[in-house]
Amino acid sequence: MEGITTKEQVLQKSRELDVQIIHLQFTDLMGNMKNVSITIEQLEKALNNEIMFDGSSIDGFVRIEESDMYLYPDVNTFQIFPWRPKQGVEARLICDVYTSDGKPFSGCPRNILKKALLEASELGYTLNVGAECEFYLFKLDENGNSTLNTNDDAGYFDLAPIDTGENARRDIIMTLKQMGFEIEASHHECGAGQHEIDFKYADALSTADNIMTFKLVVKIIAKQHNLHATFMAKPIFGIAGSGMHLNQSLFKNGKNAFDDPEGVDGLSEIAYQYIAGILRHAKGLAAFTNPTVNSYKRLVPEFEAPVYIAWSHRNRSPLIRIPAKRGASSRIELRNPDPSANPYLALTASLSAGLDGIKNKITPPEAASFNLYAVDANALGIEKLPSTLKEAIEELKKDDLLMGVVGEHARKQYISGKEKEWEEYRTQVSEWEIKKYLNNI
Repeated sequence: MEGITTKEQVLQKSRELDVQIIHLQFTDLMGNMKNVSITIEQLEKALNNEIMFDGSSIDGFVRIEESDMYLYPDVNTFQIFPWRPKQGVEARLICDVYTSDGKPFSGCPRNILKKALLEASELGYTLNVGAECEFYLFKLDENGNSTLNTNDDAGYFDLAPIDTGENARRDIIMTLKQMGFEIEASHHECGAGQHEIDFKYADALSTADNIMTFKLVVKIIAKQHNLHATFMAKPIFGIAGSGMHLNQSLFKNGKNAFDDPEGVDGLSEIAYQYIAGILRHAKGLAAFTNPTVNSYKRLVPEFEAPVYIAWSHRNRSPLIRIPAKRGASSRIELRNPDPSANPYLALTASLSAGLDGIKNKITPPEAASFNLYAVDANALGIEKLPSTLKEAIEELKKDDLLMGVVGEHARKQYISGKEKEWEEYRTQVSEWEIKKYLNNI
């Protein structure tokens, strides 16, 4: 909420608005939002970092013998839930997780990102990020369960009455605006029932917080329209998947460090080194930007999702695209992330990869100015992103930089969780297999 910067202001605003319930939100390693709800009588205690929870009950956190953890609210994230009743108002605070001895918990994704941002600041940089989040809206059945039936047959940029999801999207936008989001664009996407809402860029930590809030709001408002919103990367075979392009730029001394009117195509050497760093670490990075088995069903040719580790000015087939705007708007667009990613970890990994390029003055390969799907990219020496979650995890294990920036505890828990997910998937018998083999073998 604009203007809230101190504990005293949170308490005052809560009294003014008759707040009765406060949700203390945090995110686990797998990108799931968690919540501890308190009453207004406990708010001052919460603001003094005295609210404790059982960390052993959160996947990827700690063992039962070391389970006492504390929530440290970030007062800048105080927001009213506009969809709740005006009587008995509810609010939220996003929290960092700390250990019982008062230290930032190394398995808290928000703490991990803050540590990476501190490293960038020591080099003089701040990271700004703009996210383009796509999602699908599906109908609910008579029992309130989600289906794969969409509520429209619209396509890219279509309007009502074809886009019958427009009312839901409108209410999502109005709710986000009430929560302080500045919406830049919204439209129907390629797939029937697929939508995109873009909100204004911010510093990386705020953007990660905003992505988590965005996903919460979309799901809640969709349910009010008797719809289910999903951020699954590829919910339907043969139809475009959902991406979460991350537009990134470094600022130094208040100026865009990627902009250089005298540079090649108006970009600075720093920008090209940042690109080179991401390309170098792209395979391991995919374990964070594309973190589910389903993520790799989206990363296939012909659906605009990138497959090849390359970059380009404006061409949309490579991993990284450079949008046309320059000056303060100079940026790179990382195109492979999808909205199932934990935004804190995805931004930590991409920032660390980019900074590695800057620190080691890496030069990127020549730009791919052609459609990579229409040529033999392998013959040109252009490598591919991993094609499965298993492959991405194996690449992550080989990337010392990315393994280091997330820390020992987080990487062990994250990799263990993802290997378990892959093993569960690998041993399942799918409907495709039944249709393919049951009557033919």
